[in-house]
Amino acid sequence: MSLTDTPPLSSAAAGSAAPEERAAAPAPGRGAHGGVKGLFERHALLLLLVAVAVFFSVLPASADVFPTQENLSVLLGDRATVALLALSVILPLVCGYFDFSLGAIAATSSVLTAGLMSFHDLPLGLAMTAGIGVGVLVGAVNGLLVTRFGLNAFVTTLGMATLLGGLVQWYTGGQTILLGLDPRLAEFGSTTLLGIPQVVYVVAVVAALLWYLLAQTPFGRSLYAIGSNPRSAALVGIRVQRSVWSTFVLAGGIAGLVGVLSLARAGSATADPGTGLLFPALAAAFLGATAVRPGFFNVVGTLIGVLFVSVSVSGLTLAGADTWASPVFNGAALLVAVGLSSYLGRSRGVRTV
Repeated sequence: MSLTDTPPLSSAAAGSAAPEERAAAPAPGRGAHGGVKGLFERHALLLLLVAVAVFFSVLPASADVFPTQENLSVLLGDRATVALLALSVILPLVCGYFDFSLGAIAATSSVLTAGLMSFHDLPLGLAMTAGIGVGVLVGAVNGLLVTRFGLNAFVTTLGMATLLGGLVQWYTGGQTILLGLDPRLAEFGSTTLLGIPQVVYVVAVVAALLWYLLAQTPFGRSLYAIGSNPRSAALVGIRVQRSVWSTFVLAGGIAGLVGVLSLARAGSATADPGTGLLFPALAAAFLGATAVRPGFFNVVGTLIGVLFVSVSVSGLTLAGADTWASPVFNGAALLVAVGLSSYLGRSRGVRTV
């Protein structure tokens, strides 16, 4: 599903500024990036995160456990894969496309990595390479179908997710893969460094690289220009199809890495379609579009969104909320985030949904 059906910019306007500057420029007279209103918009989600953390730290039902180092370590480790998947989600979204197959790609990568070690005795390095490689391959196919053949991204990636879910069931026979896994992988997933799970450092490195790519390079600025208006981006010489295809490939590769890290954290691979990872990641991505650069998908905002969802769900769980509270909160957060990011995007002349 293409999200880039905004009116075209004039060629004169397109040629007068860099792509990211055109995409990020606020509407004339609104002062969207200045003043108290702009400051509040950029930091509202972070302030809300702090408020939620303080609330559960003093709430009697959760105060004994929530603010502890142990809970923080568990929370960061368990949500690291969601954070990494959320970062992969924003890559196609920056250009105006959904990719609903990323959760299934992560599940496929996890199962394939485990299966190659358990069923075929492949060494850890080759199995991990294959797991990440299948993500790159699926991403390349998705991107080709969307850009070269003009298929609807929403339907295409949803169909790919269904296909991959079926293949996972076939490959595993519906069973969990437990035996024959290299113990070094589970050791990495369960070990902490300076009190923080090692998988969190992987997320930090990927986030830093992705931030640099999107915010500091001409390629990243061109992606924002495509998301703002693909016709005008093409008029100024941006290779729209190739750039969009690249986002699907990169997103698939990161989702493949998510699968490997999920296997490291769990120590096993299950026949799961990956939706349990995808929807919290989507909620975090759209929440992130309301922060730091409101109206635009961005790396720092996405990480804040992940923390907000994670802290809220953790607090609810420790406070004794029923099991339905987590999916209800994730769904509500996604709905609110889509509405807010859409409103903020329109106020800046771009579309996020």
